[in-house]
Amino acid sequence: MVIFQRLKKRALSLSLGLVVLAVSKLAFAENWPLNVITALSKDDPLYQGLEHFQKTLAEKSAGKIPVRIFYGSQLGSDEDILEQARAGANVAVVIDGGRLSVYVPEFAILGAPFLVDNRFDARTLVLSPIFDEMALKLASQARLQVLSFNWWQGERHVLAQKAVHNPSDLSGIRMRTIGAPVFIETIKSLGATPTPLAWAEVYPALSQGVIDGAEAQHQATYSSKLFEVISDISKTGHIHLMTGIVVGDEWFRRLPVDLQSLVKEVAIEAGDLASDIAAARTQEFEQKMVAAGVNIHTIDKAPFREASVSVYQTLGLSSLREQMHAYLKEGESNRSVNTSDMGERNE
Repeated sequence: MVIFQRLKKRALSLSLGLVVLAVSKLAFAENWPLNVITALSKDDPLYQGLEHFQKTLAEKSAGKIPVRIFYGSQLGSDEDILEQARAGANVAVVIDGGRLSVYVPEFAILGAPFLVDNRFDARTLVLSPIFDEMALKLASQARLQVLSFNWWQGERHVLAQKAVHNPSDLSGIRMRTIGAPVFIETIKSLGATPTPLAWAEVYPALSQGVIDGAEAQHQATYSSKLFEVISDISKTGHIHLMTGIVVGDEWFRRLPVDLQSLVKEVAIEAGDLASDIAAARTQEFEQKMVAAGVNIHTIDKAPFREASVSVYQTLGLSSLREQMHAYLKEGESNRSVNTSDMGERNE
């Protein structure tokens, strides 16, 4: 009798343990934590966008998608994080198109020089059917899912120890760049010698003379204090830097369909917010760098624009550029027609 009671008690304990385990697994299954990594600092407008993404997603998902943000490449390089995401880890990275071109070559065009003239055209392109096709390829071929790609970080300019007015002025200049073909070819077309380096290494490399210059948007230049180690910024505006949040397709597919839609919706909302903050603060950053002693030059971009055509030819992107320009032109025509119709109705 005693043995029977002991066995009954043990069976009950085991059953309760299984129930607790099942409930724990269910609770875990209903939460999809995500770690988001960026190479930029907390002072960058992009970080404010990520905080909005974190807060809004937690609220709208009722805590089912808790987000942690890691800045300054705390968890490794962007390339390392991409590979972790592809392997199924719950990580996301703020990344540019150049690095994604390793998996889908068309993504290189997002980092190509003088593709667009303003941030609004850039946004239009990354929310277009053309981009959607590229994103589908990335998911199927590289197991990477784009949550949004409308994170405009600014126009990239030449940072050096002298004023730069023509590509010939950059002859012999070792310029830091991202280690992706589109950026390397762009730096070549600008007239400099491309020197791939991690962003965290740029400040010491400039201060020690390992490189002679770099290229970046004002926000990154200021927040990383590069104005302390360069004397001149020449406003080439050769790239409107659009970046995006990319996660592993495996992590994304674990989400219920409604949460898949939600995470993309919030990512676009956060990207727009970060872009607006970046645009609003660009002049502020420029004024602060001038006050710190940096010479900032507004130059004729035409020589650089003409030289950069070779980038599209070298990388086989000329046809895609024409397709994107046609899409933008069609949108402009539609807006003109709508405005004209409105005027006729008002009359």
